[in-house]
Amino acid sequence: MQNHAAAIPRLQVPDYDWWSEALHGVARAGYATVFPQAIGLAATWDVDLERKIAETISTEARAKFNAAQADGDHSIYRGLDFWSPNINIFRDPRWGRGQETYGEDPYLTGQMGGAFIKGLQGDDPKIFKTIATAKHYAVHSGPESTRHAANIDPSAHDLEDTYLPQFRMAMVDARADSIMCAYNSVNGSPACANEDLLVKRLRQDWKFNGYVVSDCGAISDFFSENGHHFSPDAAHASAAAVRAGDDLSCGTEYSALVDAVHQGLIDEAAINQAVTRLFTARFKLGLFDPPGSNAYSQIGPSENATPAHAELALQAAHEAMVLLKNDNNTLPLSSSVKTIAVIGPNAESLTSLEGNYNGVPLHPVIPLAGLQAKFADKGQKVLFSQGSPLVAELPVIVPSTVFSDKDGHAGGLTAEYFANADFSGSATTQVDAHIDFDWNRVVPVPVQGAKAFSVRWMGNFQPLAPGDVSFTVDHAGCEPHCASTYSYSVSFDGKEVASDASNDPHDPGRPLTFTVHFDDAKSHAFKMEYSRTGADYGAGVRLKWKPDVEQLRQQAIQAANQADVVVAFVGLSPEIEGEEMPVHIPGFSGGDRTDVALPAVQRDLLDALGATNKPLVVVLLNGSALAVDWAQQHAAAILDAWYPGQAGGTAIADVLAGTANPAGRLAVTFYQSVDQLPAFDNYTMEGRTYRYFRQKPLFGFGFGLSYSKFAYKNLKLSAPKLNAGAPLHVTVDVENTSAVAGDEVAELYVTPPAASGAPNHWLAGFKRVHIEPHKVAQVAFDLDARSLSLVDEQGQRAVTAGDYKIFVGGAQPGETDSGMDQKLTIVGIQKVDEAVSSATAPSRVHK
Repeated sequence: MQNHAAAIPRLQVPDYDWWSEALHGVARAGYATVFPQAIGLAATWDVDLERKIAETISTEARAKFNAAQADGDHSIYRGLDFWSPNINIFRDPRWGRGQETYGEDPYLTGQMGGAFIKGLQGDDPKIFKTIATAKHYAVHSGPESTRHAANIDPSAHDLEDTYLPQFRMAMVDARADSIMCAYNSVNGSPACANEDLLVKRLRQDWKFNGYVVSDCGAISDFFSENGHHFSPDAAHASAAAVRAGDDLSCGTEYSALVDAVHQGLIDEAAINQAVTRLFTARFKLGLFDPPGSNAYSQIGPSENATPAHAELALQAAHEAMVLLKNDNNTLPLSSSVKTIAVIGPNAESLTSLEGNYNGVPLHPVIPLAGLQAKFADKGQKVLFSQGSPLVAELPVIVPSTVFSDKDGHAGGLTAEYFANADFSGSATTQVDAHIDFDWNRVVPVPVQGAKAFSVRWMGNFQPLAPGDVSFTVDHAGCEPHCASTYSYSVSFDGKEVASDASNDPHDPGRPLTFTVHFDDAKSHAFKMEYSRTGADYGAGVRLKWKPDVEQLRQQAIQAANQADVVVAFVGLSPEIEGEEMPVHIPGFSGGDRTDVALPAVQRDLLDALGATNKPLVVVLLNGSALAVDWAQQHAAAILDAWYPGQAGGTAIADVLAGTANPAGRLAVTFYQSVDQLPAFDNYTMEGRTYRYFRQKPLFGFGFGLSYSKFAYKNLKLSAPKLNAGAPLHVTVDVENTSAVAGDEVAELYVTPPAASGAPNHWLAGFKRVHIEPHKVAQVAFDLDARSLSLVDEQGQRAVTAGDYKIFVGGAQPGETDSGMDQKLTIVGIQKVDEAVSSATAPSRVHK
């Protein structure tokens, strides 16, 4: 009943670790296909693509699991239970983990999350391909700093209207076989001991018969000094959790259950019930079947990270791009553009491709490399300058522009890779643009299969100006279960200036900061050596610096002045927004944000680039909404690429060049400033998200432009007057009125009669369709009673009488002139019950 389930030799039951991750690709288990971060997948508004991605992830998961089983490896992240997707509502853009979600809308989240769950679990009636775990149940969306102690008292309306619908869709409609309870308390009871959530709603109303797992360490929060003060000790806490239906602890707290039984806090029958649920899941995964007896167990290593999967990652990145502004058809870039200045801290960032909870991509394409490859083929010149760090207070990757290889060629370092830890024997040599590598549980591609490796980077470094330069060597991406040793040294002009080593295989490594003085701005000989053993369980390595901000900005201005157009890669990074992080600087706190504006140093960079009067294209890489008000007013174009996954650089270049046509839509509201938002720790929905935000946003939920133009015609309802509870069928014709083939996302919104506390409108349907030039596609929607229902102050959901408006268009009502609406009159009242019949409960028979 703990995530690492011990072996039971007398029953020939092997040990098994339940903890695996697959948010947007198999994570923390070596090389895998890395798709766009979840918030980027949400921006595709493509349910079919989402399911196909999840099917691909589950194939790679089986490939990895089968290989691990053959090697006798039962360690963490090698199992078939995946603690994904995260279907919490991204109710406030300041939440650092919002990037892991499908945005702010329950319906969009439920549809995308449901497709992901179905893809992970497969459609075999007898066996799961993998098991999906919907998380974090419930009312969990920040702040990170108080998540272990916070008690949230949502109104009955908000609980039913916002915080639970997507979980109901995941468990009832998509039939996830697992759910993770959250850290926080809800209405005075920790989520993992909350009988209203875990017993009444989940098991009684929704007829869930799978297993519940706690968030990691959540049971300790019951009794810890900085937790909920709900239980006096681990025995009482564990007993309370199991009695409420939490079958599995991510952690070791349930070791106290033996003591709890002896104290009479819980009986063995309750424990037997939990164990039965857990073993049922293992049986339904086929874990006790003879090897090779089902098709899933025959998936081999060759089906991991394949070229076909890489193509799917590229398609996903294409579809995730949201074009927010495009004045005077600046994009796609004209063939008359001969020189492009690529500027910004995210142009060479691997981290901002990957997002968090990620696997390691085999061949990631960073934005600069993508543009260089794309536009070099067209005979166009690409200049690069880093321009600024992400934030002034933290170091950034040392860019390729200050390096040259040992032969004097600018733009990178000569790298020698050895399949051992002592730099002996022959080496594989290549040019690395910079030192920014994610080797989490892998060895570098040039020496794949080695049990240890070492790398020597050689060449020259040219400072921006004479003076001191601060450098940091950072062990990148080492999640909590590292098991390797490392050593490295850094030299300038033949003199070692920094070194570090660890002989403890569980030491994740410490960032090491050192300062080097340069008497001039000439090139200086550079060498860095890095070695690692136990490579299957290690991290990566990054060389960062803290350059003079003004010098870096001036270099960027010089590059911009030489160009016909400037493409600025700005935004955020998983290094400054994410889960419970030790980052406390202006605008950021503990993984969350305290401001939604672009960091000040990047705003200054954009302002300086704007002053050159060159056309400015702003490309955002980010996991949450940004108040890019300056760019909205002054930039020629804005493209949001999110954290786009392994093919991000290629996808961005394709959109800029016009070989891909953007059609993504925002899954979150972009507010004008933090001043438009209620307090972050206020969970009342009034005043936040498109449904209850009563002001004008910077960019609205559902917004996104295209290189094509579309018109909506012939909107028809199956009936203009409807008895409450009856279904509604809606059709509309969508015409591509342009000469450019493209995708359109048809969004259906329901606007209710005016009433106190009612939402502005709500999303009740959407479909992404591809339409050739001057062709028409008919789009149909079927709305059931739940889709047409409202929630009252007591939390009761019902279809109520009145005049409604059904709108279909490429954005929200009022934000597009191409949509159409029709009046719908509903007669009578029909309650929509939360309970489901046992006939619709999840069922899968394993023989």
